[in-house]
Amino acid sequence: MTDTTSKPFTLFFDLDGTLSDPSDGITRCIQYALRRIGRPYPPKAELVQFIGPPLRWTFPRLLGNEDKDLIDRAVGFYRERYGDVGLFENQVYPGICELLEQLQSEGYPLYVVTSKPTVYSGRIVERFGFDRFFLKVFGPQLDGRFDEKSELIEHILRELSLDPARTIMIGDRARDIESGQAHNTRTIGVTYGFGSEAEIAAAGPDEICHNPAEIHQAVRRCRTGGKHG
Repeated sequence: MTDTTSKPFTLFFDLDGTLSDPSDGITRCIQYALRRIGRPYPPKAELVQFIGPPLRWTFPRLLGNEDKDLIDRAVGFYRERYGDVGLFENQVYPGICELLEQLQSEGYPLYVVTSKPTVYSGRIVERFGFDRFFLKVFGPQLDGRFDEKSELIEHILRELSLDPARTIMIGDRARDIESGQAHNTRTIGVTYGFGSEAEIAAAGPDEICHNPAEIHQAVRRCRTGGKHG
């Protein structure tokens, strides 16, 4: 029998809420965009729920309006502030660098798979020094291509010729888990980001982690076919 546990899985890491906490930058940019189009804006505490999904999903819900021109204006104002200031209003979660060093030393191919456009996510990855760990950053284009994470994962699996059964999607929102499951990857949900534990549990990931230090063992259990809890 072949020892499959000796072959590293490929790991897909979400960015916002999984590797780093971007809440200050994202919420301030949403507030800025709403103010620029003359709309009232909620406080940060009410906006953190919108961290993770694409902007073209977020603004229709905040505005109660599906008008494309209005949404495009809001997205444009958001990016006006985000590209200069907002993307760096961001902090790495404690323990993430140690986790990535450990996984890299054990030979896992690591990729960032995010709903944040690559023009921004690539700069953030470089700013934090994550580029020494990750082989590539995958995210949407500014025109909305690959806004849906399921579509993005499908594209990556095909481009890299990866076996979904030997790939693990790691993220903090149900969308991350469900997008991986849609293409038969293994999945790890984390609860220290922006998705509640109830949201993550309802998505049914293979593993649930409450802090970055737990991810390493969760990856090992996914490799061996075990499931915690």
